[in-house]
Amino acid sequence: MEGNVNVKRLRDSARLPRYATPASAGADLCADLDENLTLLPGQRALVPTGIAIAPEKSDLVGLIFSRSGMGAKNGITLANSVGVIDSDYRGEIKVALINHGSEPYEIHPGDRIAQLVLVPVYIARFVQAESLDDTARGVGGFGSTGKE
Repeated sequence: MEGNVNVKRLRDSARLPRYATPASAGADLCADLDENLTLLPGQRALVPTGIAIAPEKSDLVGLIFSRSGMGAKNGITLANSVGVIDSDYRGEIKVALINHGSEPYEIHPGDRIAQLVLVPVYIARFVQAESLDDTARGVGGFGSTGKE
């Protein structure tokens, strides 16, 4: 599935999202900073990317995910787990990062800080029901399916 996403650079220094390989699902988002930003352990920051997007189709959502290497090696992840960019949002994409690590982490202008994945959206009609169909799992909650 392919399509166009218009990208507006809000500052000359902003970098367009880019796929690292032809099979990458996520396009890298880069920090658009005037100077280095140091995230101390436990600190959060809203990092600008300097871009706004407009998908050609309104049935898409942009999902922002952490970069696995930053999380695994340094404890840098998204403060909000997953960012959601609705198809009608036209403001700057900013990435909420948090340092879960034990060391300060420095973000430089142009660093790849997150991944943007575009996904089709299913719009549900929520219908009140008196009962729901039975399943093997039933009402089993957290951990009910075991470790295997």
